[in-house]
Amino acid sequence: MPQTLDPPAPAPARVPTPGASPDSELRALAERHGLTVSGARPSLSEYTRQLWARRHFIASFATARLTAMYTTAKLGQLWQVMTPLLNAGVYYLIFGVLIGTSKGVPNFVPFLVTGVFVFTFTQNSVMAGTRAISGNLGLVRALHFPRACLPISFCLVQLQQLLFSMGVLMLILLGFGQLPTWSWLLVVPALALQFLFNTGLAMVMARLGSKTPDLAQLMPFIMRTWMYASGVMFSIDLILKGKHVPKIVEILLNGNPAAVYIDLMRFALIDSFKASQLPPHVWAFAGGWALLAGIVGFVYFWKAEERYGRG
Repeated sequence: MPQTLDPPAPAPARVPTPGASPDSELRALAERHGLTVSGARPSLSEYTRQLWARRHFIASFATARLTAMYTTAKLGQLWQVMTPLLNAGVYYLIFGVLIGTSKGVPNFVPFLVTGVFVFTFTQNSVMAGTRAISGNLGLVRALHFPRACLPISFCLVQLQQLLFSMGVLMLILLGFGQLPTWSWLLVVPALALQFLFNTGLAMVMARLGSKTPDLAQLMPFIMRTWMYASGVMFSIDLILKGKHVPKIVEILLNGNPAAVYIDLMRFALIDSFKASQLPPHVWAFAGGWALLAGIVGFVYFWKAEERYGRG
């Protein structure tokens, strides 16, 4: 005789937990089935792991941007070197010749060019970081990746530009009688610390600029003021000599991170720039600024990871 199949037993009705809100019940249901919030911020360790896994993307993205920056210019990549050189020429005419800040500074041209190149590295990194999120909203909204890839890659672009400029700087140093010495090797750790500092600062500015695009218009004035306080075109020691300035002002000028990295590069490359002209514990200052900016900037940027590109 034909067999009949019994209909499946109805699923037991879910009994609401007394006193539980609908949101908490839905959250518990999602957790029971392994669902997570879309675009939720990962833990700091997981975020670091994801960032490291995309290191090849960061390097390729930086190289692509560097190549595309000057594709429409007739001189192309030469502008990477010509821009800081032209700036150095203008500063030499105004400050070295007209104002006379070159007096008392031996090897003033290498002194000036080194300061311009090193500060330009920090200046452009901060400026690019300010627009890292707000200027790439299409990419941020279209693809899922750690957003820190963007400010890091922009700082890597500036590092590559600086390395091109360093070749010209070496020729200038040789032209003014600065022969290579073992101290030139100090350029490597100095640049590594400055890159870490620049990247941390760029991450801070990337988060601030993501919600306040007008910040990008204000930054050139802030960076110009910072440049004048960093001894790019003059010697801080000579400017302060014989002047009764408060001790705190002298400490702030010598401990200024941009001035610290500039002094390290001058000490490494220029024979006449002696260790006595460096602030006390300058390497400790350089390492401290790099760690402080790098760690604080990375954590500060990570805390807003899920909000970038929204709203």
